[in-house]
Amino acid sequence: MNLRKKKELAAKALKVGKHRICFNQEGLSEIKEAITKQDIKTLHEEGIITIKNVHGRKRIVKRHSRRGPGKIKMKVRHRKQDYVKMTRKLRRHLKSLRTSKDIDRELYYSLRKKIKMKAFKNINHFKESIDIMKKTDKVVDKAKTKQTKKIREKK
Repeated sequence: MNLRKKKELAAKALKVGKHRICFNQEGLSEIKEAITKQDIKTLHEEGIITIKNVHGRKRIVKRHSRRGPGKIKMKVRHRKQDYVKMTRKLRRHLKSLRTSKDIDRELYYSLRKKIKMKAFKNINHFKESIDIMKKTDKVVDKAKTKQTKKIREKK
């Protein structure tokens, strides 16, 4: 006998899914006679119709969240505009330093690379790092000249 329609009616009446509805084998004749939602509810109260428990996940397992380029929901535009503004400011300042002969060619290109890598937070940080680099370059130059003098003296 086909009780599919009765199962659908019971699912609507008891507000659960039709796969959770379970009929008792002894009360099948009463289930066949049930026509209204109220009949189904009374059969449920009597225990002829039962509702299965919800089957959930047995273990809590963190699912792998994919963070590829299509899955990130942040707006790139704002961050890119900030990067472009800062890069242009720093490059402009660097160009002015090069034209005024404050830095040499090698230091200029190394600073250009660092600007591209976002190594500097702002223009003040950029100026401080240039001062530090100039001091280290002078120390290195002095050390190199001392070494070359020692080598010449030995010859």
